[in-house]
Amino acid sequence: MKLQIQEKSKIDVFVAIFQLLKNCSSVIKLDFFQDKMYIQGMDKSHVCLFNVHICNHWFQSYLYESNECQSIVVDSSSFFTILSRSQENNTIVIYCDDGPADTLNIDMLVIDPSGKSEYNRYFQVPLVDTEQETLEVPDIEYDAEFSLKSKQLFDLAGQLILFGDVINIICSEDGIDLNTSGDHGKMKVSIPIDDLNEFSISEGETIDLSYSLTYLHKMCLTTKLSKDISIGIREDYPISIKYDLGETSYVLFFVAPKMK
Repeated sequence: MKLQIQEKSKIDVFVAIFQLLKNCSSVIKLDFFQDKMYIQGMDKSHVCLFNVHICNHWFQSYLYESNECQSIVVDSSSFFTILSRSQENNTIVIYCDDGPADTLNIDMLVIDPSGKSEYNRYFQVPLVDTEQETLEVPDIEYDAEFSLKSKQLFDLAGQLILFGDVINIICSEDGIDLNTSGDHGKMKVSIPIDDLNEFSISEGETIDLSYSLTYLHKMCLTTKLSKDISIGIREDYPISIKYDLGETSYVLFFVAPKMK
């Protein structure tokens, strides 16, 4: 297995993915197929599940010739720490040596070596010996779906978390209300439909659901993944938060609802 990322914008996206994932799980399983890299994991409390699907053509190059899936598990903080060392003039190459491997290699190679004090750097992160079951995630038809700018949700989540750790989301044909409260007071945000990029809800329906704001805030700690965030909610089902990476690739989070 060997993959390469050269575009600075895609390197930023790749690093940002693991910035979010390390907040959900201490270890991350990477599954490699001929046509994609797939990541799935869950936090210890089983409140949050994440799915990451990156097609082979998203990368500068992607070499994986086996017909069977190769799975490796890495410490999420260590992997992110290495990836975040990437510099402006770097190509990232990630690979495992042939045969049974106990380390993952990450090379940061200088694209244009003419600059001073720019050197090729070579990292290794040990693989974690653990088994993680891959869960089947069913397709859900949501009661309400909407999308808004990732920067908007980033700003709003950062404000709401100051007042509470539970977010109440009310969706109707008039718009969306976000509510939270705690020892420091209450905060309510009313978002009119005209401010949403997309919005759909059954005629005459009002949806009133609550989720962990602590987890939702973790899902919104970066604006580098995509310009917009798509959200789906349905009674008695986890909320879905999706970042479209382009080229049929995406990052998808699910957060379980609070019991009423």
